[in-house]
Amino acid sequence: MKNKLQVKVLGTGTSQGVPVIGCKCKVCTSPDPKDKRLRSSILFTWNDENFVIDTGPDFRQQMLREDVDSLRAVLYTHEHKDHVAGMDDVRSFNFLEKRNMELFCNHAVAETLKREFHYAFGGNTYPGVPRVNINIIENQPFQLPDGPMVTPILSYHYKMPVFGYRIGDFAYMTDVKTIPVEELNKLKGVEVLLLDCLREEPHISHLNLEEALDIINFLKPRQSYLTHMSHYFGTHEEIQKKLPLSVAPAYDGLIIDID
Repeated sequence: MKNKLQVKVLGTGTSQGVPVIGCKCKVCTSPDPKDKRLRSSILFTWNDENFVIDTGPDFRQQMLREDVDSLRAVLYTHEHKDHVAGMDDVRSFNFLEKRNMELFCNHAVAETLKREFHYAFGGNTYPGVPRVNINIIENQPFQLPDGPMVTPILSYHYKMPVFGYRIGDFAYMTDVKTIPVEELNKLKGVEVLLLDCLREEPHISHLNLEEALDIINFLKPRQSYLTHMSHYFGTHEEIQKKLPLSVAPAYDGLIIDID
């Protein structure tokens, strides 16, 4: 049987999300559902197994919205709060599936999880805390349990190392400012790319539109989507008008089938 990959975009927003608390700009007050951007994350399904990249503050809401009742593992890109803050809610899957949640991350993320969720680690944990197994990954391909082989793509969020991930002909790259040439070469041949793009103006730790399009033009995927978009970037409709035909702004709830 041919393995099938489907991606569901859980969130496309920045660390504050969109709308931003207290903001009355045209993006934050837009009635278009595509302008409601939860913190950036994706769920991908390999055959019948679900996997999530990053558990941000909106993780519970995203799981409820997508009616997810089974989750095999979580992969982390980096240790910032908007990508790890929802880890506690994997305990619902502990209860449903009667097993520990497998987490895949680098050493820095592991240390952050142990510090932020200290109650889940150690020999005398309180009943009902999340039960997790941390799997430390390096910059080399690894196999997910009951899932695909994953190739990490090392990039930098300002000076912070961040992992993007390639799964077959799909790649997810969020919170990116620079990608070393040797890592960029790992992305050659991807058919679908979901790429960080904060806004049009330059930023110290994120790609802007010009930089994101440069990467897309180098890799030439069949289809590219932009994510981690600020309210400064504009509405979904405004962003779409600025892009070539093979590039689109992602939106929360977008489903991508990868052949």
